[in-house]
Amino acid sequence: MRTDKRHVETVLNVVGGDLPATLDRESRMIYQSWIRCFNDYGLHPGQHAQAQVMSNRQLRERREQHELYLQVARTGMEQLYGHFADLGYVVMLADAQGVTLDFIGNPDAGSPLQDGLVAGANWNEAIAGTNGIGTCLAEGRTITCHREDHYYAGNVDLSCAATPLFDPTGHLMGALDVSAMLSDGARESQHLARHLTQLYGRMIEDANFIQHFRDRWILKLNTQAALVDVNAELMLAFDADGVIVGANTGARHRLQFLERSVRGNLVGNSLSAVFRDPVDELWKLARGAFAGDRSRLETWEGAAYHATVRAPRRETRSRIATSPPRSEAAPLEALAHDDPRMRQLIDQAQLLCARPLNILIHGETGSGKEVLARALHDASPRSSFPFIAVNCAAIPESLIESELFGYQPGTFTGARSRGMVGLIQRSDRGTLFLDEIGDMPLALQTRLLRVLSEGEVLPLGADKPVPLSLTVISASHRNLREMIASGAFREDLYYRLSGAPLSLPPLREREDRGDLIRQLLHTEAEALEADGEIAQQAFDLMMQYPWPGNIRELRNALRYALTLADTRRIEMGDLPEEIRRGANIALPAPQRLRDSSRPSTPTTVAVSDSDRLLSALRSHHWNITRVAAELNLCRATVYRRMKRYGIVPPTQYC
Repeated sequence: MRTDKRHVETVLNVVGGDLPATLDRESRMIYQSWIRCFNDYGLHPGQHAQAQVMSNRQLRERREQHELYLQVARTGMEQLYGHFADLGYVVMLADAQGVTLDFIGNPDAGSPLQDGLVAGANWNEAIAGTNGIGTCLAEGRTITCHREDHYYAGNVDLSCAATPLFDPTGHLMGALDVSAMLSDGARESQHLARHLTQLYGRMIEDANFIQHFRDRWILKLNTQAALVDVNAELMLAFDADGVIVGANTGARHRLQFLERSVRGNLVGNSLSAVFRDPVDELWKLARGAFAGDRSRLETWEGAAYHATVRAPRRETRSRIATSPPRSEAAPLEALAHDDPRMRQLIDQAQLLCARPLNILIHGETGSGKEVLARALHDASPRSSFPFIAVNCAAIPESLIESELFGYQPGTFTGARSRGMVGLIQRSDRGTLFLDEIGDMPLALQTRLLRVLSEGEVLPLGADKPVPLSLTVISASHRNLREMIASGAFREDLYYRLSGAPLSLPPLREREDRGDLIRQLLHTEAEALEADGEIAQQAFDLMMQYPWPGNIRELRNALRYALTLADTRRIEMGDLPEEIRRGANIALPAPQRLRDSSRPSTPTTVAVSDSDRLLSALRSHHWNITRVAAELNLCRATVYRRMKRYGIVPPTQYC
């Protein structure tokens, strides 16, 4: 009891004062967690922490939603447990909410903590206070939570090492944890547990990554040639066009230079935006994947990796050409439906993209300028070379010169030891897209004009210029002619950039916006695994709205509505409030926010869906897998619909 009181006093002293400036990172994370527990969650360190454990049915439903992930993770958990089987540790796998989905080990019988060291226990920080799983998820970092690091005094006999697990798209998926009830031992004694937990966490992530992208090409990279096949440090999944569709944790951390320099992030960019090597060389490596060929690739930052490519499971060799196959017209044709202005723009673009002309795109914010620029590149003879997109307004003025033009080693304090290839040079023979060109500082406008005039770039600190073949697509929502008149933009640069001007109409003026809404609804619904249906009234409301944020605002609105609607169709109340206000129509609150204590009268569609679901469940004897296959739904959707319609399986199936 005396120890408990002392721990409570220690915690309360921390939450009531300022954190020392000399704290190491791990201690700072623990103390910040204590502060969250006290201030944000209203927890007291001296209260009795009762473990919250799900029922078997609730746990089964959660596990069904993560079945493939659990299958992949189980092997890694068993191998990790093999290192601690005789030491009294347990291994737990939690989801992103902190609920343990799987568990291996035998906690000490009779311990007050054993109730929480089971599958179904909720270790979310807001419930269980500072602990390995909960604080690891809150911080998104590997952490050791040893004895008195725990918030609750009743948990100080516990020592945990936990590492976050990220899904193939980079979102937090859960945590892997190794815990033991230790009566003594310093924090340093847990270094091995922490190291192995982190190691097996990355192995589980990468195995899940390969499983998720089994139908895509996967580029594996390692600094050691002997390990590249069996233990890739970095992995990039890419499609038949050489566009990156996924990156593992190692790639996201090591290739951050791309996210700093190029608009967007790794996913969605071409492999040529990452590597110096020509696209043809990358595809030669891909074709050699069947023979296990290895090669060396160098990033634009100068890092060299041994590389091998894993072929997609369902891809055939006939798909692979010297460069990715494509239809020249397809990228542009996909941008327009039946709007006359867009059809005229696309017809012009198809002629312009085949010529070495600099193109200037004008359009309101969110109208799709970068999408048009990328389509112009993809439909051009330059499509097998890099498309480098730069937002001139997003890069700080102090960095934009070095980012665009690059620099030699030792040019300035803080420069990389090997120098850096600038974005202009990376776009050689491809396309340089300069978004928001009107925000480029005047001094850099002069340097860019010289590059365009002379066809060469001089990196900072270099003596000799580098020749290049440069095609520029620039874009702006600002009136550049007015900027020229005010002296904010160079007139000679304007005429260099506007060899072919194109003007994108705003969404509110497009006659094909109905087709565009349906197209984007289908795309976003697939990404969110939603039904993708919309009520006519809600669709009419979207047609009336003026869309000041254009296509970008439309995408965000559809994602919002699909998330609220979940597995049902989108109703008017699911649309964002600004859309309802913008159309001057009073609408009910979203269905999900209504008083759930009052049963609503089901619609005809809901009754039909309910009957169809119940019939399928009965005919398949409540086998969720078979029901999902018959109705062409994922298992999680089946469970959500059962809950919504109040369908409960008979006792013998629980």
